[in-house]
Amino acid sequence: MSGYAAPVLFALFAWWFSTGAIIWLDGLPRVTFKWTMAGATALAVAGFWLLWTSAGGTDAHDAYIAFCGALAVWAWLEASLYLGFVTGLRVERCAHDCKGWRHFGHALKANIWHELAIVALFGAVAWISWDAPNKTGLFTFLILWWMHESARLNVFLGVRNLNEHFLPEHLEFLKGFMRKADMNLLFPVSVTVSTVVCALTAVAAVEAESDFERTSMMFLTTIMALAIIEHWFLILPLPFEALWNWSLGSRERAARPPAAAGRIAPATKIKQPRPAA
Repeated sequence: MSGYAAPVLFALFAWWFSTGAIIWLDGLPRVTFKWTMAGATALAVAGFWLLWTSAGGTDAHDAYIAFCGALAVWAWLEASLYLGFVTGLRVERCAHDCKGWRHFGHALKANIWHELAIVALFGAVAWISWDAPNKTGLFTFLILWWMHESARLNVFLGVRNLNEHFLPEHLEFLKGFMRKADMNLLFPVSVTVSTVVCALTAVAAVEAESDFERTSMMFLTTIMALAIIEHWFLILPLPFEALWNWSLGSRERAARPPAAAGRIAPATKIKQPRPAA
């Protein structure tokens, strides 16, 4: 049973904690962003090393290593976007009458460098894993990419829960590419495709003939299931964002003035000299 439960619990914690950690770091003063980005870059380098060293392995721990490697590389992409280092060519909102393909073009322009960075890093991950027996990292990256693009398109087309308060101040212009609506036509397609893939990976996990295959398929099943859950987060009228409210604490502290700020020191009483007798 641990061959099924352990990867699920590991992936759940990694998904929840890494999402909150990026939001928390993004809420710190901007002077810290260069250090955060430096740390994320070191983490990505470590992620590629993990992918490289585990690519030829077929033990259960190799699946864990490759999964962590893919998450580390993806974390760099998320950090680079939300810290504002890798976004796009457009940094302003559209006019109120901008819509249709023109509006979509502006949204793509606002995120183009980030999208190209995903393609580039996917190419590097694929180069490491393509001919190797351990493709856990490659498929993990693919599912994260699918989750990312599908969620962004659904938010662009219209969903109930935008959760725009998670966007930092320096990415305020991206709120102009979010639309509030009860549903859009892409949503059922996204959920259906994700559910089919999730079912296929779950069946593969059950029918796996080795611990490595079972662990790898359980990682992919869990990440795919989380993609489905995140999509439902966008539609259902429930406060799912409370899962990461703890990560907003850094913004509250950054916005709070220092204890001594604006405080006027009390006037010092000056002792007057006595007149001479």
